[in-house]
Amino acid sequence: MTSIHQLAHASFTIYQDVEPPEFWTNYFGVLPDTQRIKDQFWLTSSGQKSKFPARTGLWGVRSKEHVQSNLLAPHLRYLVERLALPRSDLPELLKRTGAHMRFFCYWYNESGDRVPDVPDDIRVMMEAMGGTVEIDEYR
Repeated sequence: MTSIHQLAHASFTIYQDVEPPEFWTNYFGVLPDTQRIKDQFWLTSSGQKSKFPARTGLWGVRSKEHVQSNLLAPHLRYLVERLALPRSDLPELLKRTGAHMRFFCYWYNESGDRVPDVPDDIRVMMEAMGGTVEIDEYR
């Protein structure tokens, strides 16, 4: 799906250095949009080799290419469905690997009158599993 400039989109990312990215790919059954291994160089979104090695490992998927909406809720619900969240064993995996998990939300608000629409059930679910929902607002 070709993306136009959207006013909102979201990503799901796990940051940790214990397991390789393939562990999370197998766990979720989803190919990542981005992945890095600590202390290794990676290909940037432009296809160039990074100038510096990764400071931490990460595994993540994005909604931007799959959901056309200027609201966050459809993007977050897409990620929840794609990753089959919540998962009862995920909090223990996060603890074992020392991982941090988050939904990272892009929110463009040039007019200053848009209010991010993160559904309460998704925020509660993420907190219960040990994750966070973060909003990066641009004006």
